[in-house]
Amino acid sequence: MKHLKVADLMTDEVVSVAPGTAFKDVAKLLAQYDISGVPVLDDEDRVVGVVSQTDLLASTVHGPHPPEQGTTAANPPTAGDVMSAPAVAVHAEETVADAARLMTRRGIERLPVVDVEDRLVGIVTRRDLLRMFLRPDSEIRRRVTDEVLTEVLGVPAGDVDVHVVDGIVTLDGHVERRSQLPALLSLVEQLDGVVAVASRVTARTDDTAPTHADQARHAMPW
Repeated sequence: MKHLKVADLMTDEVVSVAPGTAFKDVAKLLAQYDISGVPVLDDEDRVVGVVSQTDLLASTVHGPHPPEQGTTAANPPTAGDVMSAPAVAVHAEETVADAARLMTRRGIERLPVVDVEDRLVGIVTRRDLLRMFLRPDSEIRRRVTDEVLTEVLGVPAGDVDVHVVDGIVTLDGHVERRSQLPALLSLVEQLDGVVAVASRVTARTDDTAPTHADQARHAMPW
């Protein structure tokens, strides 16, 4: 089953700065493009840090970090002085779900997207990730029917009715074996765009219960 990748949602035209970019120039870029942060790149386009609005505001109170040397009017702070490093980044081929978990765990609003050599190829924000939940109900229904029921579980067409409204999937019908029920629920919940799943699917046979032979074998004294 295919999952939405970071590359599918990222913005590939990224405003970035160099470590030597002046503090005020970084602030101007954030205001000009109405963004909350920019990646900081070295000479080979590798991400070495990120400067956010929070970093800029903190530097005016506590001074630049790391405090290697003082700053003066002749030596103003730069992006390299105030950036958060190392940068938290994500690879383009990672899933959107993985990116969302990383953002939540680290409490950040954006992730630079890098290639296999850690060079910047894009940026993804929380707003971008929310687009995952704007997938049409018809597309979600098609994936449940074609990919989950038919391709993965081998359920004959028509055995399970699938209804999707605003990302909420309702399943009604039957499958052959009881062991298929948890797999069905888990696979549908993992589909991109699914908000919740309500299942009324039953099984024709219970292949999870021990057979008479198993019961007799366990009951035999040794």
